[in-house]
Amino acid sequence: MFQARTSDTPRDKATLYSDLKSDLSGLLTDERDAIANAANLSALLFTTLPDLNWAGFYFMRNAAKGNLGGTRELVLGPFQGKPACVRIAVGRGVCGTAVERRQSVLVEDVHAFPGHIACDAASRSELVVPLILDGQVLGVIDLDSPSPARFDAQDQAGIEALAELFVTGSDWPL
Repeated sequence: MFQARTSDTPRDKATLYSDLKSDLSGLLTDERDAIANAANLSALLFTTLPDLNWAGFYFMRNAAKGNLGGTRELVLGPFQGKPACVRIAVGRGVCGTAVERRQSVLVEDVHAFPGHIACDAASRSELVVPLILDGQVLGVIDLDSPSPARFDAQDQAGIEALAELFVTGSDWPL
């Protein structure tokens, strides 16, 4: 069962991500619905990680109803923050690039990233981690910050570990 933390004591990043992994494990206990789990994880990240202005998910979907050609795109999922872009083509922006590369993308300055999609003009840095199961990209976790260079390799590793736990602890496909 999930227990909310009561301490606001600053933690080093290793402890922070260890605590987040423990918290997520608690949230996933007895719940396998991917949408419910994504909603809780986006809230957990947004309320726990400092200096974020957006935390959420985009999931892979068919680009158009009746599309038999297999064209896929990212569609907005559960999130915390200001309203966001709803659809993102694979290969477009930071999220679409993470899907195309099938790897995390850490951007210190979004204004220097070619093709960045500015859903919130206040965003300055971004970290996007793909959700992969059995070689298939299911979507991404997207984190935005109003501070340049907010994210580093420790953040990337921590969010990648949370993404893996989320993917294996949830039922797919959506």
